[in-house]
Amino acid sequence: MHVSGLWRYPVKSLAGEELQSADLTLDGVAGDRLVHVSGPRGPLTGRTRYGLLTVAGSTGPDGVPYVSGHRWDSAEAAEIILQNGGPGARLVADAGPDRFDVLNLLVATDGAVQRFGHDVRRLRPNLLLAGVPAELEPTMPGQAIAIGEALIGVHSVRGRCVVTSIDPDTGEQDMDVFRRIHAVFGGELALNSWVIRPGIVRVGDEASLVSLDAEPDHLGGWIVGAPYPYARKGLRRRS
Repeated sequence: MHVSGLWRYPVKSLAGEELQSADLTLDGVAGDRLVHVSGPRGPLTGRTRYGLLTVAGSTGPDGVPYVSGHRWDSAEAAEIILQNGGPGARLVADAGPDRFDVLNLLVATDGAVQRFGHDVRRLRPNLLLAGVPAELEPTMPGQAIAIGEALIGVHSVRGRCVVTSIDPDTGEQDMDVFRRIHAVFGGELALNSWVIRPGIVRVGDEASLVSLDAEPDHLGGWIVGAPYPYARKGLRRRS
C-alpha cells in the first residue's frame, strides 16, 4: 500500500485543497476544519447547503483559512458564504474536537473508490491509500495504518450522507450516486480514523497494516440530518 492522495478542508463543508504532504497531528491534519459555517440555529453544512461544497477553501502562507482567495474573516469571504449558505450564514472559528463529524481523519482506499465509480472528492477524504482491494476496506477497522513515523487507527466504516450525491464542481445533485453507495456498499464507504502517533505523510509514502491496541479519546461531532449508524457503536450525535 502507499499514499496516493492527501486533502485538507480549512473551512468545513467547503471544497478541500489537495496536498503533496500533510502534517498529521493528534488533532488530525494540521489546519483541517478550523472554521465552519454557522446559521441562526447552529452549524450549516453541505448536507443542506449544496453550494458551499463548490466554494474553494485553502490555507494561506500565514496558516490562516481562505475562502475563494480571501481571508476567512474578510468582508469578501462573508459575502461568498452568505450567497452560498443562505440568510444568516456566517463563518465561525472553532478548533474543538466536535468540528469533525466522527473522528479527525477519513481514509479512502483505491479499490473501493474504483468500485464506487465516481470522483473521490465526493467522499471528502483526508487520505487515499492505493493498492487496497475493494474487499479489504470493510475488514480494516480494528487495525492501524503505519506511514513512516505516523500511526493511524481505523475505527469503523463511514456511513455516507447525501453530500456524496453533490458534484463538487457544479453543485448539481445526482441521487443515483448516493443510491449506488447503499446498493453496493450497504451505505458505508471510507474509514473513520484517528491519529495515534503524529508524523509527516507524503504522497508516495509506503503504508502498512499493523495491530491496533488503542481507542480514540473522542468520538462524535456534528452529525446532522438522516440517522447515522454510529449511535449503535457508542458514538455521540449532536444536532
